[in-house]
Amino acid sequence: MKAKVVLGSLLSYAYNAILSYLPIQALRRSYLNCYLLRLGKNCDIQMRCRFLNGRKISIGNRNVINFDCLLDGRKFSITTGNDVSIGPEATILTLGHDPQSPDLADRGGNVVIGDRAWIAYRATILPGVTIGEGAVVAAGAIVTKNVEPFTIVAGNPARKIGDRNKCLEYKLNFRSHLA
Repeated sequence: MKAKVVLGSLLSYAYNAILSYLPIQALRRSYLNCYLLRLGKNCDIQMRCRFLNGRKISIGNRNVINFDCLLDGRKFSITTGNDVSIGPEATILTLGHDPQSPDLADRGGNVVIGDRAWIAYRATILPGVTIGEGAVVAAGAIVTKNVEPFTIVAGNPARKIGDRNKCLEYKLNFRSHLA
């Protein structure tokens, strides 16, 4: 096994199994500043979030990533814009398997989430998906295809159920105290 892979696995383990359980936001943030490709300013990353290969995960400014989320950057990248809200237990995947492959080969792609997008509770974003600016992914939705900007999607698979106001001006400014 390559030394780089082993080191990356140890870094993931250190955060996911130990640091993510500590109710000290400053300590977790310091580690994530070094571990992730990018951690924007004024982000709130809550306890028990798991990151797989942080070197492929880029988080914009003022993001809120709630407790128990999983961001999978094992082979492909995850990039979020600014002021993105990711609800509790949401999962963002970049890698899976090709079910038609005789040897269950890997299949995946980059995930991009635009500015002011809102990913709700227990939503799942599958590999290769782009979530447009200001889009909303409803609780429990399974997103298999790109979501247009300012669109609201829900269901499994996620389908458009509405449009979001395009005049979004907010900047997230949330800080959990012990989470």
